[in-house]
Amino acid sequence: MGWISPRALNRLGMLNMNRRNVDYISRYNDRTSYPLVDNKLKTKLVVAEYGVKTPKLLQVVRQQHEISGFREMAEDLSGFAIKPAKGSGGKGITVITGRDEEEFIKASGARVQAAYLERHLSNILAGLYSLAGTPDVAIVENLVQSVPELAKYSFQGVPDIRIVIFQGYPVMAMLRLATKASDGKANLHQGAVGVGLDIGSGHSLNSVQFNRPITLHPDTGLALDNIHITDWEEMLIMASRCYEATGLGYMGVDLVVDVNDGPLLLELNARPGLAIQMANGRGLLPRLNAIENLKRHHFTPEARARYAMEMFAARH
Repeated sequence: MGWISPRALNRLGMLNMNRRNVDYISRYNDRTSYPLVDNKLKTKLVVAEYGVKTPKLLQVVRQQHEISGFREMAEDLSGFAIKPAKGSGGKGITVITGRDEEEFIKASGARVQAAYLERHLSNILAGLYSLAGTPDVAIVENLVQSVPELAKYSFQGVPDIRIVIFQGYPVMAMLRLATKASDGKANLHQGAVGVGLDIGSGHSLNSVQFNRPITLHPDTGLALDNIHITDWEEMLIMASRCYEATGLGYMGVDLVVDVNDGPLLLELNARPGLAIQMANGRGLLPRLNAIENLKRHHFTPEARARYAMEMFAARH
């Protein structure tokens, strides 16, 4: 399917922000469930009960005095990620990809001392990156190493897959690739590349950067028209399970494919953005309406994933 203009997308049922907020987020997302998705630590704990794997948890830092244990914990580690539990948009996440004696090497190639990372932990606890500036908790996770067939497309950062889940059904998906403009982060607003994915097969469709069509990654130079996500059905089932885990009717599920552990959940988002429609070259509304009009919903994540793969395949 070729590129479609925003005006044409509107005719095809593009969901706008106001309608998303009123008809879907407010209607289908119980606010009591928000703490589960706005806190990465709570997310990890609750989805584990539903068979959804996440990166291994190495350390939880809840109070300032616990920072003193960081150096000992990291002594034999060459890579890890430090995250604020209540951060959003990738803010406050520091990824260490290597070690050179006493220096830690960040994903950008910059070298930092342990004292730098300890100050970062302290800033996280103070709420510097939390959603409302409130005191936070820092988590240290095992470093995710993307499978080579996806990593080669991304500039420095780990590529991830965003799947929009509605009433437990995967309705749209995209691959997000970091760029120099996005500072190695998979955030489309900061300049990451969005590659629409066929729900039926996991194959790439359209690609955009800053909501404009592209065919090559701006930094790696690789063509984006023949990407295929392996373990695709497994990833759709994992995303569908997050519905039972949280009770949220409308959310974004962010997954990665680790070279050792396979598909892993990075985080959940109760207010997923709408740029995924540009990446796919089609609007969300027809798919959301199709799920709302179902006379009988499927009870298991497996059944919902299979239904979506058939119903929303690119040929339809």
